[in-house]
Amino acid sequence: MHPMLNTAVRAARRAAAIIQRASNNLDAISPEKKGHNDFVSDVDRAAEQAIIGTILEAYPKHAILAEESGSKGDSEYTWIIDPLDGTTNFLHGFQQYAVSIALMHKGVITQGVIYDPCRNDLFTATRGVGAFLNDRRLRVSKVRELSDALLGTGFPYTDFKNLDKYLAIFRDMTQKAAGVRRPGAAALDLAYVASGRFDGFFEFGLKQCDLAAGTLLVTEAGGLVTDFNGEENYFESGDVLCGNPRVFGQMLQVIRQHM
Repeated sequence: MHPMLNTAVRAARRAAAIIQRASNNLDAISPEKKGHNDFVSDVDRAAEQAIIGTILEAYPKHAILAEESGSKGDSEYTWIIDPLDGTTNFLHGFQQYAVSIALMHKGVITQGVIYDPCRNDLFTATRGVGAFLNDRRLRVSKVRELSDALLGTGFPYTDFKNLDKYLAIFRDMTQKAAGVRRPGAAALDLAYVASGRFDGFFEFGLKQCDLAAGTLLVTEAGGLVTDFNGEENYFESGDVLCGNPRVFGQMLQVIRQHM
C-alpha cells in the first residue's frame, strides 16, 4: 500500500472509532443546522480533527480541504476530507454513512479511501494501481443493459433549483432501469459503483469532498465518471454521472434529454 494511502486509512479508522462510539448514544448528540436539511454535529468535528491530526503528523506541510473546517495551507498536496458522509443517516441511527478521504496532487486525485464502519468495508484506490475492498481487487459490474441495472441516486435536499429536472430524470431512470435506490451517502454510492453493487449512479449538486475519493475508486475499477453533459468538470458543477461503460452510455442518453 502506498505510504500516503496508508496514512489515509489510519486516519479514517481513527475517525470511525469516534463515530461508532457516538452511535451508541445518539440522544446525547445535539446537531446544528448549517443550512436547510444540512446538519453538523460535534461528532463530525471531532472525527475531522482526528483525520487532520493524523495526516499533518505524517505530512505537516500538506494542505487540507475539509468539510467542516474549510481550507488550510498551501501545497501541491491537498487532502480532501469528509469526516462523516451521511450525517443525517447517522443522526437517525440509519447505518449508511462513511468516512471519505482523498489526496490531490497538483490538481489530480491520486489516493482515495472510503471507510464504512458499520460493515467494516474499507474501499481504497491509488491512481494507476487499482481499486480495492478489504484487499480484494474491484471491478465495475458487467451488466450490459440499463433495463437490467440497479442504480443509485441522491435526491436534492438543500438546493432545489434543479428539482424539476431531477424528478424528470428520476422518472425516466425508474421506468428504464431494474431499480433505483437512494441510500443517502454519496461517497458510499460511488464506492458501490466501483464494487459492482450499483451499476450506475447520478446526483446533482455534490461537493468536492463527496466526490474526490469515490470518483477515483470508480475510474480505477474500470468505470466512467462525467458531469451530466458527458464532460469532466463534475468537481466544478457537482453534478455527477458514473457507471460501468455500457450502462453509463445509456444513462447519459436519458439525462441529456433533460439538460
